[in-house]
Amino acid sequence: MTASPPVYDEQLPQSPRPTGGAHLESTAQIMDRITSQLGSQLSLVSLDGSRRPAPPALVLVAHGSRDPRALSTVSALAERVRELRPDLPVRLGHIELNAPLLPDTLAGLGTAEAVLVPLLLSRGYHIKQDIPEMAAAASARTRVATPLGPHPLLVETLYARLVEAGWRTRMTDEQRRSSAVVLAAAGSRDPESDVDTRRTAQLLAERLGVPVVPAYATTAAPTVPAAVRALAARGRHRVAVASYFTAPGRFATECAEAAPWIATAPLGAHPAMARLILHRYDQAIAAPETSLPRELAPAV
Repeated sequence: MTASPPVYDEQLPQSPRPTGGAHLESTAQIMDRITSQLGSQLSLVSLDGSRRPAPPALVLVAHGSRDPRALSTVSALAERVRELRPDLPVRLGHIELNAPLLPDTLAGLGTAEAVLVPLLLSRGYHIKQDIPEMAAAASARTRVATPLGPHPLLVETLYARLVEAGWRTRMTDEQRRSSAVVLAAAGSRDPESDVDTRRTAQLLAERLGVPVVPAYATTAAPTVPAAVRALAARGRHRVAVASYFTAPGRFATECAEAAPWIATAPLGAHPAMARLILHRYDQAIAAPETSLPRELAPAV
């Protein structure tokens, strides 16, 4: 099913009713939507005609931000997930700053099953402490999926955002020798967070064929300006800053402002992000349930 445009794209004015090839494309989109919805309905029915149990709800866990663009971005991302799997109940909950807060979302599920998919890109305190504690306090039967990163679908999204910002897909040898990317992430005191971010930087470097240096908005080192200076000292003067944030916010804005050349939009509601969310959901469903009481079970 054709997904809606990313939240960062400018909305074009309404065009006249399409004709010819454009009309055929529109018809194909409608048929694709009907087929997807029909498949979704049939998936709820067993071979004997009885209705299958509803799948566990997918709860997207966002951090929260005072930037109003963050809420609209994660809401658009949730809508993309719904479009890909219409039969799946999709909810949104925030760790802080935005409503609905995660405990309120979980309370609304009662005792139903749910899989919490953090919109976080690496391991850290929220993954290991905050989210599992909120899940354990809820009446809902919950599982917590692993963070989104590292994963090749994140690299696909980062690459697309770089191209949107002006990154050249074809470079001369001279251009390649002078180019590099700073992968701007939030930062954490947890060393495993740095390991995860560095792995994403490595995967992106392999995709681009230029150095990719991880840098951080807070807590960890190096900062984005320091990484830019270090690359310039190595002769890398065409430095792009790739925003390794799920949604817009203060840190993403500050990192982008430090870019000497181009800076990307956050990952946002890119189609690859929606596919990755469903992948993490499916992984959590497929994993064997722990026999430990929920409050003692380790985060996954």
